[in-house]
Amino acid sequence: MRNVTIRQLQMFVSAAETGSFTRAADKLRVSPAAVSFQIKQIEDLSGFALFERIGRRVTTTDAGAALLGYARTVLQALQDADHSLQALQGVIGGRVKLGAVSTAKYIVPHMLARFSEAYPKVAIDLRFGNRRQIATALQQGEIEVAVMGRPDEDADVAAESFAVHPSVLVASPTHPLAGAADLEVRDLAGIGLIAREEGSGTRLLMEHLCAQAGIAPRIAMTTDSNETIKQAVMAGMGVAVLSRHTIGLELALGLLKTLPMEGFPLQRAWFVAYRRGMPLMPAHIRLREYLKRDGQGVIDGLEAGYLRAARRGQD
Repeated sequence: MRNVTIRQLQMFVSAAETGSFTRAADKLRVSPAAVSFQIKQIEDLSGFALFERIGRRVTTTDAGAALLGYARTVLQALQDADHSLQALQGVIGGRVKLGAVSTAKYIVPHMLARFSEAYPKVAIDLRFGNRRQIATALQQGEIEVAVMGRPDEDADVAAESFAVHPSVLVASPTHPLAGAADLEVRDLAGIGLIAREEGSGTRLLMEHLCAQAGIAPRIAMTTDSNETIKQAVMAGMGVAVLSRHTIGLELALGLLKTLPMEGFPLQRAWFVAYRRGMPLMPAHIRLREYLKRDGQGVIDGLEAGYLRAARRGQD
């Protein structure tokens, strides 16, 4: 394997990721025959078949799957080295694979827009998922940086807080609890709750609160979408625990109402996280520094903007 070339590894990885020699060829701007030839060269050097054909797709064999992880590591290491050398010349560029929990959809794009103004040469690959999915992706190296709540203590992850993250209990203004005062968690007994899917941070938080109060939550609906939860609550289907950052506009417009319950708002924090053993490239470091310095300010600006928009709508 020591005689395998970088170009051959690029073709192999592209074919494995696209499931097609033709699509890999289009991506690399070569002919399908060139891709097939170079992969045959790797197979001859390794002594293993790397792909098998299933219908019109190709999939990796066990040997191909084993090689794929190492090939990605080699190509990523070369890319990281290139970014580091560029940084020595004062050029901050490259690509950051960023993951964020679903709740952060309402704030992260605004943060990235401002970051891109300062570092236009940095490209962002952004993906969202629930807490469990993002934590797993970070530890497996599928993403390099994550915006999430506090990671589990046993995770091999370093994390730094950069903004406060309040969670509130919300209902429709016409819900029976909307006019109540000094609610306690046990007042939710028998009340329909709209909940996120298992594995989400908000779901874990809600279940913890109910367990502490000694009540079993009555889940009226479960969904993986914060937008769907908001619509269900506004429709009067039930109440929900939501990040305040997901409902700033709805609160400003009076479409949702926070309930005055003991212990709320629950003050958590947003964290920027990364694997402990991963060398941070200049682009990663700049993004981390930016979030720590300006993340809270971006959130505050969004909240103020929602209030201004609501006032204009009332004039």
